[in-house]
Amino acid sequence: MQPEQIEIQRFLQRFPPFDALPDEALTGLAKKVEIAYYVAGSDILNYGEPVSDLFVVRSGAVETFRRNGELYNRLDVGGVFGQMGLMMRGRVRFPARALEDTLVYCISADLFNDYCDQYDDFSNYFEVDNAALLHQSVADQTNKNDLTTDKAKSLLMHGVVTVTKDTPICKAALIMTQENVSSLLITDPDKPIENDPEDDDGQAVGIITDHDFISRVIAQELDLQTPISEVMSTDMVSLDENAYVYEVMLTMLRFNVHHLPLLKKKKPIGVVTLEDIVRYESKSSLFLVRGIFAQNNVVELARYAELVPEAFVRMVNEDANSHMIGSAMSVIGRSFKQRLLELAEDELGQPPIPYCFLALGSMARDEQLLVTDQDNAIIFDDSYDAGLHGEYFSALTKFVCDGLNACGYSYCTGGIMATNPKWQLTLSQWKSLFSQWITRPDPEALLHCSIFFDLEGVWGREQWAAELRRHIATQAKNNSRFLAALARNALSRTPPLGFFKAFVMEKDGRHNNTINLKRRGTAPLTDVIRVHALAVGSRARNSFERLDDIIETNLLPEGKAQDLSDALEYLSIVRVRHQAHDVNQKLPPDNNIEPDNLSRFERRNLKEAFQVLSVAQNFLKFRYTANTPIAGKKE
Repeated sequence: MQPEQIEIQRFLQRFPPFDALPDEALTGLAKKVEIAYYVAGSDILNYGEPVSDLFVVRSGAVETFRRNGELYNRLDVGGVFGQMGLMMRGRVRFPARALEDTLVYCISADLFNDYCDQYDDFSNYFEVDNAALLHQSVADQTNKNDLTTDKAKSLLMHGVVTVTKDTPICKAALIMTQENVSSLLITDPDKPIENDPEDDDGQAVGIITDHDFISRVIAQELDLQTPISEVMSTDMVSLDENAYVYEVMLTMLRFNVHHLPLLKKKKPIGVVTLEDIVRYESKSSLFLVRGIFAQNNVVELARYAELVPEAFVRMVNEDANSHMIGSAMSVIGRSFKQRLLELAEDELGQPPIPYCFLALGSMARDEQLLVTDQDNAIIFDDSYDAGLHGEYFSALTKFVCDGLNACGYSYCTGGIMATNPKWQLTLSQWKSLFSQWITRPDPEALLHCSIFFDLEGVWGREQWAAELRRHIATQAKNNSRFLAALARNALSRTPPLGFFKAFVMEKDGRHNNTINLKRRGTAPLTDVIRVHALAVGSRARNSFERLDDIIETNLLPEGKAQDLSDALEYLSIVRVRHQAHDVNQKLPPDNNIEPDNLSRFERRNLKEAFQVLSVAQNFLKFRYTANTPIAGKKE
């Protein structure tokens, strides 16, 4: 060895993890180390750039930072950095800067990976506990995008401005001018907030906007002494102040509103406007939704739908997490349905009776990605008469389902579509059918439960969907026989791990030697979470929100619900990135990944996520039996 290589070896053996390496390994390492020098204040690593080395501080000092510029760590002699980038897609996760004039040893990525494979102590130093590493990976992904961390209340530019329902129009207009706001919330002093323990009065019962003044007051030449309650909108959409910014955006886009009140303990604290959103995130890809409602026919919608993959990829590139992407894609899908239903009613005329069009499955759960077919159904008012109304709704459902297919939401091969007479039922019939599935859970019923119990109203009497969810929650919660059967059904799709935790690959045609992450990962995880959610009476649709309800009941051992959340997020984000890669490569997106194309770190996390699923399925086997009470907290 050269003298400088001997010096490198002597230095490295003083510090972990190099002090645990055998002498011959340390000698080999010292021969391949390269040396770099950075003057004080210079950047060593920049966020998102490719990283090809592990760095060891030989002299000087280095600071590492989070993406937002917050100091993460300060390293002196013997400190190592760059490992997170090497273990996570080969991109810098924590930027680094020389605090002083600094000399560093550089160990190549190939050598780093070889030593991780060969020497457990070396590997364990960087990889720590599997579950902790998976959680850190998910947390790192979540913390990348301000939309997923900033709260809705941060958007408020003005305090709440309210008037009572008896306020004359002229006075309300004057207050809007004086306060320089584009909307007012209308309160009813005599109407207490429902279930408010303080029983305070002053619940917001409506909203009036500047646009309303133009269309409902000026255009109608109303008497300016008319009470504001005569012209206010009562179907007010609102969110809690602790909702995230992306939830505000999705809600405004979904309901096509420009003003969204924020509530604190059911009391209004302010109104977010579209201008606030534009100011905050003017380039957000979620504004794609607005364009959907501007298309005038199916041909235009189908052409516009070609932009959806691009919007999906932009969200991935902006480091959105899977929850945000799934919510956005679901809102986009529901918006296509809503616009098609508008166009259908324009063509066919007003419906003869009230109805509700349902989204089912991943779209209803806010977990939709690019690869999806259409699962939908329809609820009729109990006055439905096939002889009188069947022709209209046959034409309407055909128009919508054909339109969805044209827009890239392919026909369901299993016939779970509103065009199927089997899934065209009155509200009473749906309740009866769901009760039948719960009380007599045969294999076909259990299969349907995994689809139809995730439902959301997208058009018409949307409250009927909420009524059905209440019905399901009430009927299923205390039915141990049904929950036991549903739990057994949730074990039908197992994670792709062999006896020694090696990946078990698909063996079918072009997907040979791949893993279908939906069929073997996210879908069975969703099934497990659904069983627990029904057991505790949760009415939430989204899997992550269901886990929040499950945590509150202490149904699962401590930490297990968080493990499920981390596993679902990780598997979902790997699916998301894979589909975005397919789009960029001009390939049809799918759910089949090749583990060999993942980094060592990603493969390790993938195995840990699958292991979480395996443990969760084993828990189902003994937690739910036909004779075991399910609901309520554990003693």
